[in-house]
Amino acid sequence: MMAVSSACKDGSKVAMDNGKYVRYTPEQVDALERLYHECPKPSSLRRQQLIRECPILSNIEPKQIKVWFQNRRCREKQRKEASRLQGVNRKLTAMNKLLMEENDRLQKQVSQLVYENSFFRQQTQNATVATTDTSCESVVTSGQRHLTPQHPPRDASPAGLLSIAEETLAEFLSKATGTAVEWVQMPGMKPGPDSIGIVAISHGCPGVAARACGLVGLEPARVAEILKDRLSWFRDCRTVDVLNVMSTGNGGTIELLYMQLYAPTTLAPGRDFWLLRYTSLLEDGSLVVCERSLNNTQNGPAMPPVQHFVRADMLPSGYLIRPCEGGGSIIHIVDHMVLEPWSVPEVLRPLYESSMLLSQRTTMAALRHLRQISQEVSQPSVTGWGRRPAALRALSQRLSKGFNEAVNGFADDGWSMLESDGIDDVTLLVNSSPSKMMGANLGYNTNGFPSMSSSVLCAKASMLLQNVPPAILLRFLREHRSEWADSSIDAYSAAAIKAGPCSLPGARPGGGFGGQVILPLAHTIEHEEFMEVIKLENMGYYRDDMTIPGDVFLLQLCSGVDEHAVGTSAELVFAPIDASFSDDAPILPSGFRIIPLDSSSDAASPNRTLDLASALEVGTTANKAAGDNAGHSGSTKSVMTIAFQFAFEVHLQENIATMARQYVRSIIASVQRVSLALSPSRFGSHNAFHLPPGTPEAQTLARWISNSYRFYLGVELLKCEGSESILKPLWHHSDAILCCSLKALPVFTFANQAGLDMLETTLVALQDITLEKIFDDNGKKTLCSEFPQIMQQGFMCIQGGICLSSMGRPVSYERAVAWKVLNEEESAHCICFMFINWSFV
Repeated sequence: MMAVSSACKDGSKVAMDNGKYVRYTPEQVDALERLYHECPKPSSLRRQQLIRECPILSNIEPKQIKVWFQNRRCREKQRKEASRLQGVNRKLTAMNKLLMEENDRLQKQVSQLVYENSFFRQQTQNATVATTDTSCESVVTSGQRHLTPQHPPRDASPAGLLSIAEETLAEFLSKATGTAVEWVQMPGMKPGPDSIGIVAISHGCPGVAARACGLVGLEPARVAEILKDRLSWFRDCRTVDVLNVMSTGNGGTIELLYMQLYAPTTLAPGRDFWLLRYTSLLEDGSLVVCERSLNNTQNGPAMPPVQHFVRADMLPSGYLIRPCEGGGSIIHIVDHMVLEPWSVPEVLRPLYESSMLLSQRTTMAALRHLRQISQEVSQPSVTGWGRRPAALRALSQRLSKGFNEAVNGFADDGWSMLESDGIDDVTLLVNSSPSKMMGANLGYNTNGFPSMSSSVLCAKASMLLQNVPPAILLRFLREHRSEWADSSIDAYSAAAIKAGPCSLPGARPGGGFGGQVILPLAHTIEHEEFMEVIKLENMGYYRDDMTIPGDVFLLQLCSGVDEHAVGTSAELVFAPIDASFSDDAPILPSGFRIIPLDSSSDAASPNRTLDLASALEVGTTANKAAGDNAGHSGSTKSVMTIAFQFAFEVHLQENIATMARQYVRSIIASVQRVSLALSPSRFGSHNAFHLPPGTPEAQTLARWISNSYRFYLGVELLKCEGSESILKPLWHHSDAILCCSLKALPVFTFANQAGLDMLETTLVALQDITLEKIFDDNGKKTLCSEFPQIMQQGFMCIQGGICLSSMGRPVSYERAVAWKVLNEEESAHCICFMFINWSFV
């Protein structure tokens, strides 16, 4: 045996010397596997240490150990890639099946439309020949498949409700997989394995309807459980009460529900529904949850009108959930409602007649919620909603619910309206028992003393906006808080949350507004919504019996800031929080909501879909067609809803009410100024720059800048082709071009797009920035010493250096040029600076 063993060792030695494959014993493989799990990529010293510590590996050279680990890492990588590809293949197979089914449904829809078209054409021709022939009336009536049948009252007995349930199931399936509704693909949606799914909106049917098909990595029963819990994912849902549950003979369940939806603005009441929900299992193993309004039954539950709500109608809607091979589910979602647009002001009716809005806020929200939970289940360690995704989702739900409560101000939550001051632009409500609404007990302050007089005041308003994309406006409000917010009120709100009710803000705000720092906290998988903590620096607040020094923290939820995304509603909601960030901390949300009012954004035909999809390109190409592609160029109306909440002591109500009115009115004025500056019409209209009084129109100023540059430096600044406006190449010039006044303290009056980007500001806010504010100490010295040269010689070249943006960020530039801008009378109008090859440090 010793000889054989010696021979084996010698043979192995020869094999290793010749670089051939070494056959490891099972014991050696087990040892190497254990070591691999401890350290998959050991260093040379570590491999030698392994050989010393494991006698069973003593006959293997370090070089072969290195090769084994390389091969092992390669096999692991191949295994993971194979597993990933198998998952992608299963997803593609399921998506292919979904697309084939959708193609079959569309072919049926086309055949139906061709038949109806030929039928009506024939009837039109026959009508001129035989107008008295009434035999065709029944045929015409049968061709109108979009009319909702009027059923006689049903008995509310179990048999009667089961009959309604089965009818609801059949109508829902005909919408989900059949041709009962003409579906048009959602503009801009491109189905694929990594997309949200196939989304469509209705055309030519009563009410508003949306449909979505997608894949989720959850089992059907789990999907149904999640979707039936509307309060967990439907942000517009205030309450869902299950009044009765009964089982059916086929293993299903029938539930009678009462549901309330928030109103999205302050200008309309909420909607409520009485519903029948039917859950059943189909013969092919699919799970169905379908619903419809229950408003035509005899001996059923009382359905009285509810104050502050308008009774809306849900037509057969629901979820078809089919098990998918390899795990997961294929889901079909249909939402179909009649939201009674007659009950709202005419300007708001597009909100209640838009299938796109229904799809965005309801149908797509359901799919996204399922995908989010599916990813958290399959990849619990991925970044996104963070270490506690469920807790953060609950926190975001509290923010949204609190903002919706503020916008609606329901009396049963304790809200009562205060008298107007004679101007009805801002509505004030007060709540003297806000603990339920805020989600925490406000009965005691941090010192443990009772403060039962604590109350909450809400100041809210809605305003119409013209020609400004909601995403761009909301992004500005998020990134430039100092241009609309009041630092003393921010400090006051935080103090009210941290230490109970406070005295009137603004007495002695400490430190002033020191800027904001955005700390990312969480985001959904498609980044359509994200949560962050806003740190407002140097915002100390004082009063006689309390000191709140240092920074202020806001928890902020933001959605709809990507103008390229499908759906254009945008929302920014924030609330002061304590630095401890406890789950049961009181939350008093305030914020903005912007919803487009352009009813024409809904697709009217398949051709309209193509037009809208092409409008997804932004920039100069999209802006040239501002009138044609209204959805993304901003040439539409929007409604902005503003709601701000303040905690206070009851005896200060009058003072707080005055402050809140003034504050919200100042915000409205700021938003109006910013909207004018952000309007995309500035690209096509020379007068849309809204320059300060006394400044020439933008086209004239651009010509003066270009002519003066050529006069003093002898070269052309801009390259204009043909009859092209000189303003356009100046606006899109790659270098930052800024004009400043000739006053004792020069301030900026104009900048091109690169200049605004460099200073991180807008045309409106630009006018508050002085020239010396953007230079560092060396730049200020150079500017002071050389400024007379500009006025005498007409120009000056500045060496590269550092300047600062309005947000305090350092900006490096390779070099700069300054020149005097002459007007038509050849007198100095302003000084122009051009920063070449600038970048943020």
